[in-house]
Amino acid sequence: MDVTVPPDQLPYRVTLFFGPETVEEREGTHYCVFNVKKRSWKAGIQITVEMKQADITALQEALQLAEGLSKALASLPEPEQADYRARVPDLFAQAIAWCKLDLQLERGVPQENQRIGSTELVQELQQAAQARREYVVAYILNELDLMG
Repeated sequence: MDVTVPPDQLPYRVTLFFGPETVEEREGTHYCVFNVKKRSWKAGIQITVEMKQADITALQEALQLAEGLSKALASLPEPEQADYRARVPDLFAQAIAWCKLDLQLERGVPQENQRIGSTELVQELQQAAQARREYVVAYILNELDLMG
């Protein structure tokens, strides 16, 4: 998601449907499901984005997520900090899944429900996530109502 482009000018309208959830058949793999609608389509589609926990953890470390969130979380009263910190892993996984979905959308997608597997776009996601670190942190802070 390019936060510099107004939503009405983007080719796709994307919303998080649910996730992250664990893939039952493959422990250590998680997925998020997004609703995707293109202006020219009569109806939207669902795209499932899978990611391995090891990749999510590596990206957390590479993006230095804890450092990016520490100032905002430190401003909260001590008893509330634990609750907010407990939500960060799921919100981070959502933000990373969104980045992975955006990589696929840049290539274009047919109007059919689909899945982006956990082994797809791994290298590209590492680069994209690094480039979009500010977006990832902003997504988490926004979802926690800590922006501003």
